[in-house]
Amino acid sequence: MNKERHVPVLFQDAIDFLRVRAGGTYVDCTLGLAGHAEGIVRKLGPEGRLIGFDRDPEAFALASERLQGVVATMGDQAPQLELIPEAFSSIRKHIEPTSVDGILADFGVSSLQFDEAYRGFSFQADGPLDMRMDTRGGTTAEQVVNEMDERELANLIYEYGEERRSRTVARAIVRGRPITSTGHLARVVAAVVPSMKQGHIHPATKTFQALRIYVNRELDEIRALLEAAPTLLKPTGRIAVISFHSLEDRIAKDALREGAQDGIWTLLTKKPVVAAEEEIERNPRSRSAKLRSAERTQQKDATPRAPAPRRFF
Repeated sequence: MNKERHVPVLFQDAIDFLRVRAGGTYVDCTLGLAGHAEGIVRKLGPEGRLIGFDRDPEAFALASERLQGVVATMGDQAPQLELIPEAFSSIRKHIEPTSVDGILADFGVSSLQFDEAYRGFSFQADGPLDMRMDTRGGTTAEQVVNEMDERELANLIYEYGEERRSRTVARAIVRGRPITSTGHLARVVAAVVPSMKQGHIHPATKTFQALRIYVNRELDEIRALLEAAPTLLKPTGRIAVISFHSLEDRIAKDALREGAQDGIWTLLTKKPVVAAEEEIERNPRSRSAKLRSAERTQQKDATPRAPAPRRFF
C-alpha cells in the first residue's frame, strides 16, 4: 500500500471546525492512514495530546508508523501520542469526562481497505468475501451471504443498502450459493439489478454497502460515539464528523440537532459541508462526503436523550 496515495477528505474543513490549538487534547476516532491526524499533530505543540483509534490492525500499524515519524521530526515541539488499536465505540473506556477539546471521526472506508482486493470490500478486483475492518475476529461477509436466511438477508440489504430490489437480490444470492468471492457476488447481483445512473454506478454497490455495514456494526458504532461525545468534551469543545452515505449522515444530523434542542450542542453547520469541485477533481471519493460539526455548550448535564430503539429484522 502506497501511503502517498491517501488523500484525507475535507482536510482543511475538518481542521478548521475542530479549531485545533496548541496545548489542546484531540481525538481522531478513525486514524485510517493518519492524514487528518498528522494535520492535528503538527498544530499541537509540546503541551498537546492526540488520542487516536482504529480497529483495523493493518491501518493502525501504518498510521502509527506515520505519526511516530512525524513526531520524531518535531523534536521538543512534539505532542504526546496515545494510539489505541480498538473500535471508537470503546472511547469511554479510555477518555475521562470533559477532558478533550475536539473529536474527529471520518466514517468512510479507507483507501487501504477499498484498494486491496484481499480485504473484500470492493468488487473492482476479485477477492475473498471478508469486509471485516477488524480482521482479528467476527463474522465475515462470506458467512453472512452463505448462511443467513433469505428473508433476513433481504431485510439487511434493504435497511443497510437502501436497495429497493432487496428481495430479488436475496433470492439470487441464495440460489447462487456457495458464493466465496467479491467478483462472484457482484456478478450474481448484477444479473438481477440494472446499473444506476447510466451505468456509472455498479449494480452491486448497495448490496456491498449493506454487507459491510452489517459485518462491522458501523451504525451502532456511530451511535455509541455520538452518545459519548458530549460527555467527553470540555465546554466549548468541538466535534466534526464526516459521513459518506445517507444512513451515516442521518444519524449524525439527528444526534447533533436533538442535542442542540436539548442545549448540549451549538450547531456549527446548519447544512453539511461538502467538497469543492477542485477537491473532487483531485479525489473523486470526496464527492459523497458530508461534514457536520457542533460545539459543546456550557450546560453541565451533557447526557443526550436515549435514542429510539431500532429493530430491522
